[in-house]
Amino acid sequence: MTEDRRQKTDYEEVFSVLCIGILDDGWYGLTDAARAGLAAAGLVIGVRRMLDHVAPHLPPNVALRAMDGLLPQAPEWVRQAHADGLDVAILATGDPLCHGIGSLLIAKLGAAAVRVLPALSTIQVACARLKRPWQDIKIVSVHGANAGEWCAGATPDHVLYPLVRAVAEFERIAVFTSPCNGPDRIARALVVAGYGDSLRISVAARLQLPDEALFHDLPLIEAANRCFPDPNIVLIERCGECLPPPLLGLEDNDYIQRQPDKGLITKLEVRALALAKLGLRADSIVWDIGAGAGSVGLEAARIAHRGHVFAMEKNTADAANARENARRLRATNYTLVESRAPAGLDAWPDPDAVFIGGSDGKLADLINLSLARLKPGGRLVMNFATLENLADATAALEKMGVAWEVTQLSAARSQPLLDMHRLVALNPVWIVAAHLCDHAPASPGNVAVSVLPTES
Repeated sequence: MTEDRRQKTDYEEVFSVLCIGILDDGWYGLTDAARAGLAAAGLVIGVRRMLDHVAPHLPPNVALRAMDGLLPQAPEWVRQAHADGLDVAILATGDPLCHGIGSLLIAKLGAAAVRVLPALSTIQVACARLKRPWQDIKIVSVHGANAGEWCAGATPDHVLYPLVRAVAEFERIAVFTSPCNGPDRIARALVVAGYGDSLRISVAARLQLPDEALFHDLPLIEAANRCFPDPNIVLIERCGECLPPPLLGLEDNDYIQRQPDKGLITKLEVRALALAKLGLRADSIVWDIGAGAGSVGLEAARIAHRGHVFAMEKNTADAANARENARRLRATNYTLVESRAPAGLDAWPDPDAVFIGGSDGKLADLINLSLARLKPGGRLVMNFATLENLADATAALEKMGVAWEVTQLSAARSQPLLDMHRLVALNPVWIVAAHLCDHAPASPGNVAVSVLPTES
């Protein structure tokens, strides 16, 4: 056994598979090295469309295997072919390491077992046809299972979720589409997400084929109601100047609230402190229990823009307001459930942060459940406007053997008085913040709690 062979890890095979990028110009667009590799292979794997391009040019003894819908099985096919003494070549559209099979092969077979001969990415070709630079483009793939049309409140398991979230963050997005997730469905998703006239879609279809077709700068509504040839690439771009709302510090009146009791939301001053106490990261998973009009959860969604907020509200009118506020803020990483906690919380993923703004008389249960489900390092924040609720919370924490402290938050706002101004106090409130220790499960010995005031 050679020294090189002995140094292979458990995940790196001692053979190699040739992964070849190819476009729809087929055999004639391949390099000499790619053609030689195909001719020398005993087995060529690829989607049927690409196999048809090369089959007439291969020796008659080369076996072909279509992987349409079977891509995850390709690494095992490679192993079996190697065991049978066959060299293997795999065809991939464009660049195999740009949302292609190359990453899967390297992960399953090891980097030493995979040799990559890339072609131009179809994104590069599409941008060349559309006369667009692409160095600043965010690339997203919507290949995957048919999850149906996008709807408000969709969760991260929807195949269009990465695309809709990318639109919230980037000015230009290029999309690898699929037959079930084509330009029309993408456009409809962005209309539902509230982007209306603020985006334009361009489509490059059947690249490198005689019937290649380009569709420039279509409004979302137009793209949503027409069919496009397959295969295709989509380019999404913002049009005009559109200043997004701030990540933190929306005014109270920016939110639709319950009438005639306007003001039943967590006030800006309290909201800012509660959000700070949640310790959110860009990718945090957040629970908002007792969401009300959604002010805390929706601003949490803006901070955790690569994460997701799962909110629950039992009051039908408040839930409707929260949904409308989410639509207006284009909070596509926000899912609201109309229910009474804790019913339904078991279906949510474990959170990095939990905010409790209302408990419906089940505060102790919600505290216990939240601390049990929080990830290591997670935080629980609770807002209270009454001493009774604060007492219930501290009693529950005391019963768990958890240390706590209370800090009252008082704030006042200026208000005109004749030709002068006076300060008008807001109700004193408390924010209770429990911080779960890193690398440890929830238990009385590893939860530290600090408490500050808020409004529910």
